[in-house]
Amino acid sequence: MSPLLITGLIIAALVVLMIIGYINHMVDNSKLEKARKKAEFADRVRRCYNVSESFPGQFMTPPLKLALSRIELQYSERLLPFDKQNSALRERIAELQQMITRGEDIAVRNLPQAVLTEANAKDVRFILEDLHGVITRAAQEHLYPANEAKNWIQEIRHMLVQLHYEFFTNLGQQAMQKGQPGQARLAYERGVQYLRKQPDPSRYKSQLKVLEQQLARANAVVLEAAAPAVEEASELTDGLKSLDENDWKKKNIYD
Repeated sequence: MSPLLITGLIIAALVVLMIIGYINHMVDNSKLEKARKKAEFADRVRRCYNVSESFPGQFMTPPLKLALSRIELQYSERLLPFDKQNSALRERIAELQQMITRGEDIAVRNLPQAVLTEANAKDVRFILEDLHGVITRAAQEHLYPANEAKNWIQEIRHMLVQLHYEFFTNLGQQAMQKGQPGQARLAYERGVQYLRKQPDPSRYKSQLKVLEQQLARANAVVLEAAAPAVEEASELTDGLKSLDENDWKKKNIYD
């Protein structure tokens, strides 16, 4: 075998090895990309589902449930090609399609969640933040109309104000029931201040009026509780004055 042929075979072998390596590299990259997309879409679907199911019933409306269902369906359909054997995903897609056909007659089964503590308020606020993230990302990825997303962002801000109103109201009522009018007054004051600093305070005119009335009531109870102490102090002062006068008269007589 001539040296030239041997050299040609070596070069051919090297080329074949390079091609095989390149193909393996492309295959690995393709697998990684598919795994990345699968994980990404699965995370989007999970977030949509969690928000839709855990959202407090007092804030959930048919239009919002419909919007979340549409977004979840979009992500679910994109996930399916990367998870073809997932029967639960197929069933969920069929369920979402059926729900969406009902339009704003879509069933809303979310239960109201009482906002009685700061921990409750934080939990609901986190859900609102997740909702904001879901809708914003869907709009950025052109899976949801930008104008509708903008309207929902404004509505989420409104829900946040409603959350604070409910929290401060409940906090004040609990304090009054426990005989702590001072704490109740503080809660109502915080609520009033929060509503007054909103960009559109006129929208919360009725809620502000309620909080102001509750604040006035709590303040009256605080003042009423303080009144006996003032009267007792006045009676004690009068008694001491009388005692001083009697002592002075007796001293004059004996002198």
